[in-house]
Amino acid sequence: MAWKSVDGGSGSDPGAAPWAAGSGVPPAAAAWTSAPPPEGVLQRLWRRIRGWRRLRFTRAGLLFSLGALAVGFVATNTGNNLLFLLLGAMLGAMVVSGWLSERTLSGLKITRLLPAGTSVQRDVPVRYQVTNQKRHLTSFAVELSEKGLASTAFVARVPPGTTAEVHAAAAFHRRGVYSLHTLTLATEFPFALFRKERDVELVGEVVIWPRTDRRVPDAGLGAGRSAPDARPSPRASAGPRGEFRSLREYRLGDDARDIHWRTSARLHRPVIREYERDAGEPVWIVLDVSVPPGDEAERALEVTASMCARAAALRRPFALAAGPYEVGAGTGEGQLERALDALARVEFGVRGVAALSVPRGRAILVTSGESTGAGFSKVVRTAVPVQPEAS
Repeated sequence: MAWKSVDGGSGSDPGAAPWAAGSGVPPAAAAWTSAPPPEGVLQRLWRRIRGWRRLRFTRAGLLFSLGALAVGFVATNTGNNLLFLLLGAMLGAMVVSGWLSERTLSGLKITRLLPAGTSVQRDVPVRYQVTNQKRHLTSFAVELSEKGLASTAFVARVPPGTTAEVHAAAAFHRRGVYSLHTLTLATEFPFALFRKERDVELVGEVVIWPRTDRRVPDAGLGAGRSAPDARPSPRASAGPRGEFRSLREYRLGDDARDIHWRTSARLHRPVIREYERDAGEPVWIVLDVSVPPGDEAERALEVTASMCARAAALRRPFALAAGPYEVGAGTGEGQLERALDALARVEFGVRGVAALSVPRGRAILVTSGESTGAGFSKVVRTAVPVQPEAS
């Protein structure tokens, strides 16, 4: 599984913006893409002030503070030196608590690692690498949370000059692209009297792919081939994808079962078999995005994703067209991930069925509407017929 990383770092100047995003977010195109609302000057100023530091009393801290006030009141009225000594110790503990919590949250660099994509209703693994850039002080009991992710991560101890990795997980029930904008660092170290928080600008996105377990028709996707395990030969018999042509270096998205292991071991780099494509022209899978959004449209999209998954499992070369998104012909898991990533970003209600570059004679149209599918080799309709009411 591929991972995307975003880095952030902290400085000592609380008035500056010490956290920088390491990657941008592609334009929001999915129906359920979460994007930050436009902000005015006052909103940006308030977010910056709020993100600087926030301090809240814990229950123990509130009782401790009330106790300090009570001791101070009694000491002032009685003049008892022992009570003044106790009050000084309590106030000193509060000052030390604030200083240590401040040092705990400072000097940290956060790297967020997200998978390239995850199927809907599956847990999204989120990894955080917390690097303590301080020279002498250890950071203790740091909690990491994000708006948009239900779970939190907790790192118990990060010695100076080291990196600790912690994990969190979140589940999403609808496909789409979910933007992440703010990471919150919090700690109650050392005495749990106060909870100190700091917001971190860390931009990223979680891509949720549609489900791929829908039942789909054959629709011409069954013409796969099994990669031969024997050493290739120019006289190799032609399969559904054609005769063996040559060997070439492995590229991202190629089927790992096409790797020629003997040559790869000799050259110390992966090399795959390449076949003539005359006998295995890719099939185009086209999603009709002109239908209005809704459950029927989502069912059509999931059928499209399932057809792509089936073609990839059979190692049948396929291409995808879904509105403004087009994925060129290819095979393997990398091709499937590219197709699912495009489908996660699809927005329905867009005019047009397919780009002019799509060869309709070799294309399958998937629709939940009433499109005639003129020129397409096959039309897959996913709308559930309405049952007549019993008289």
